[in-house]
Amino acid sequence: MAKEKAILAYSGGLDTSTILTWLQHEFDYEVIAVCCDAGQKDDFDAIDKKALATGASKSIICDIKEEFITDYIWPCIKAGAIYEGDYLLGTSMARPLMAKKLVEIAHQEGANIICHGCTGKGNDQVRFETTIHAMDPGIKIIAPWRFWDFHSREDLIAYDNAHGVPIEQTVAKIYSRDENIWHISHEGGNLENPWNEHNDDIHVLSKTVEEAPDEKTYIELDFEQGEPVALNGQKMDPVALLLELNKLGSENGIGTCDIVENRLVGMKSRGVYETPGGTIIYNAHKDLEKLCLDRETLHYKEQVAIKFADLVYDGQWFSPLRQALSAFVDSTQETVTGTVKLKLYKGQAIPVASKSPYSLYSEAFATFGKDDVYTQADAEGFINLFSLPLKIRAIQKVTNNLK
Repeated sequence: MAKEKAILAYSGGLDTSTILTWLQHEFDYEVIAVCCDAGQKDDFDAIDKKALATGASKSIICDIKEEFITDYIWPCIKAGAIYEGDYLLGTSMARPLMAKKLVEIAHQEGANIICHGCTGKGNDQVRFETTIHAMDPGIKIIAPWRFWDFHSREDLIAYDNAHGVPIEQTVAKIYSRDENIWHISHEGGNLENPWNEHNDDIHVLSKTVEEAPDEKTYIELDFEQGEPVALNGQKMDPVALLLELNKLGSENGIGTCDIVENRLVGMKSRGVYETPGGTIIYNAHKDLEKLCLDRETLHYKEQVAIKFADLVYDGQWFSPLRQALSAFVDSTQETVTGTVKLKLYKGQAIPVASKSPYSLYSEAFATFGKDDVYTQADAEGFINLFSLPLKIRAIQKVTNNLK
C-alpha cells in the first residue's frame, strides 16, 4: 500500500530539516519538500540536495519572485498599505503566495496533507493556514511546533544527531531572520528588550546611516497606473527594477525600521526590518498620488490603506474584502502615471519633484501672482455657506445661554 503524501514547506534550516525526518518517523509519510525562491540569498542547489539526503521523495524549488512582485507587492504599494505606519509587510505579503504554491503542488502530487514549521506564537501560522483553508478546505494541516515534544533548538539538534539528519547548525543563533527580494526581518537577540538599541551588526542589506556616503544621489522613477516600470528612463522588468532599487537604497542607508508591533495572536514583538528599495518606491508612489488624485479620493484612500494593511498582516489576502479593496484601489490608479525625482541621502528617500500627464496641479489656479482664472471675491460666498452650520450653532448657544 502506498504511503500517504505530505507536502512540507521546506527551507533547509534546522526546523524544517527536523520536521522532514520527524514526519517520516512519526507518521510514515512520503514527504515532498517544497522550497519557494522569493529572492532570499540561499543556495537552492544545496537545499535541493539536502532535502533528498534527509529522506524527501521529491524536492521542488519554485521561483516565485516575479509573481510575488506583480501580484502581491505592487497591489500593496498601490493601496499604500503599511502596517501600523511602519512595517512594509515584507513577510506578510510573501506567505499567502507560498501557501498558494503548496496547495497547487499538493493537487499536482495527489497529496492531502500540508506541513509547515511556523511556531504557535507567530503570525505566519495564520497566514499559511488561512490561505490553505481558502484554497482547499479539505487539506489537512500539520503544525508540529504546536504539539510535538521539542521545546528548543537544543532539542532539535539532539534529535537530528540521533537520527543522522545532515545539519550544520549549532545552538548559537543571535537573530531569527526572514528574507525575500523585498526585505529582511530580524527578531530575537538583544531586540527582545525594547530598551536596547539595535546593534549595527544586525544589518544585512543596508549600510547604516553613518556608513552611507555624504554625497546625494538623484534618481527618477517612472510609474504607470500606480506600478513602477522604469528607473532613470530605462524600462526594466519587475525583478530587475526592484533589485536595482535595493542596491541604491542599501548604499544610501535607506529603509531600516526598528519597531514594536502588535502581532495578530495578541502579543507585542520587536523587530528590525530592512526594506531599501521598497521604501524608495513607497515614498515615490505617495508623492505621485498627491499630484494625480483629487482631495476626496486621496483622503479616503488613506483610510483604506490602514484596513488593507491589517488584512495583509492578518493573512487575509484571499478574503473577499481584500479583493474588493484592491478593485477600488485599482480604479484610483488609472491616472497615477508619471515620474518622481528623488534625492537619496543618509537614510532618506526624499521626493523632490514630480510630473504627470494626469496632474491635477494647475499653476494658473495656484499662483500667488495675478491671474485671470480665479475670482477671489467668490471665496466670501463659499465661506458663508461652508461655515453656516457653525454660525447657526453659535446663535443657538447665545439664545439659550449655553457656554
